[in-house]
Amino acid sequence: MRFSGLKVLTEGLTGNKGWGPHWRNPEPKPEYDIVLIGGGGHGLATAHYLAKVHGLTNVAVLEKGYLGGGNVGRNTTIVRANYMLPGNSEFYSHSLKLWEGLEEDLNYNVMHSQRGIINLVHSDGQRDAFVRRANSMCGQGDDGAMLDRAGVEKLLPFLDFEQTRFPIYGGLYHKRGGTARHDAVAWGFARSASDRGVDLIQQCEVTGIDVENGVVKGVQTTKGPIRAKKVGMVAAGRSSQVAAMAGMRLPIESHVLQAFVTEGLKPCLDHVVTYGMGHFYISQSDKGGLVFGGDLDMYASYASRGNLPLVEHVAEAAMTLMPAIGKAKMLRSWGGVMDMSPDGSFIIDKTDIEGLFVNAGWCYGGFKATPASGHTFAHLLATGTPHPTTVRHRLDRFRTGRGIMDEEATGSQHNLH
Repeated sequence: MRFSGLKVLTEGLTGNKGWGPHWRNPEPKPEYDIVLIGGGGHGLATAHYLAKVHGLTNVAVLEKGYLGGGNVGRNTTIVRANYMLPGNSEFYSHSLKLWEGLEEDLNYNVMHSQRGIINLVHSDGQRDAFVRRANSMCGQGDDGAMLDRAGVEKLLPFLDFEQTRFPIYGGLYHKRGGTARHDAVAWGFARSASDRGVDLIQQCEVTGIDVENGVVKGVQTTKGPIRAKKVGMVAAGRSSQVAAMAGMRLPIESHVLQAFVTEGLKPCLDHVVTYGMGHFYISQSDKGGLVFGGDLDMYASYASRGNLPLVEHVAEAAMTLMPAIGKAKMLRSWGGVMDMSPDGSFIIDKTDIEGLFVNAGWCYGGFKATPASGHTFAHLLATGTPHPTTVRHRLDRFRTGRGIMDEEATGSQHNLH
């Protein structure tokens, strides 16, 4: 066992000089059974489950940059299963169960903290909607409880409960929700996949997908051509660009979602808090920084940075909800590229090209979905059939109009989700 309490203690007392590389850094082989395009959380998780669950190790993960350098390291680290609608509720429930056993599965500390999530209530209508959601969550086998104003005030006394426009009436409490350390999640999956024989190939950009007579044959890369029996596209915000290499047009728009962190503070925020009326969410990291975010930048972009109007909007929401945050200094901000589907729900499916598979359209659900995305995509790649929790997430629902999952009841328009 490379990770244990004794190992950590020994290294701490000897200057941490005995740690070796967490994963191998091989050159690509000429051919693999499966090639995964994208070395983020979902690609690495897929590789882990292909090897561990299905025994498939002649697999390569191709990453144009470094492992975990994309969206998996550019998010607010929230883990939850408080979805309501059929299709998504089963999937995220499955994901949360995997989160709860992930550290044992990987023998790696991903710092999963089930500190609880509180979605604030600001109107009678919102309370009614959250009661329905709580009932749906409990019916799915997850947890959801309603708090009145006194219950929220006991847990979050520093909020402004007398906001002029949006006073706080209560909240939906999802006790099993929380956070995890995003980079540790990527590293844990990478180490596990590599140890089981999967090749993780960094600085290897895919420049083309080879298709002959409707069958995928491999990929072209900056490290040369690689043949493959199956190719899985797991490229998050770049999904549309990758699919275009195979002549496909995905129903996806890419938008930037900004996030922010303050200087390190003493522990002051025990939960994850979401403020729906201001579209603001916040938690405190293990380093003490307050990590928070807001809405999309509302225009299509592939840039991993945001615009100043959204910075102002998020700061206004933060000050409205918890005025004390004005005393903290903002340390930095960053942006992740979100692959937004028209109905706010993801896609895991075969494509019309034999041997080519797609995992995309994660909208706001990408990080929290990491284990289940990898688990179910590995199932599809290995068996050719969808996992029971992803049978509704077919690509053709956008072509036929049947099975559309309007997750937020805002219509089939990318930037409204």
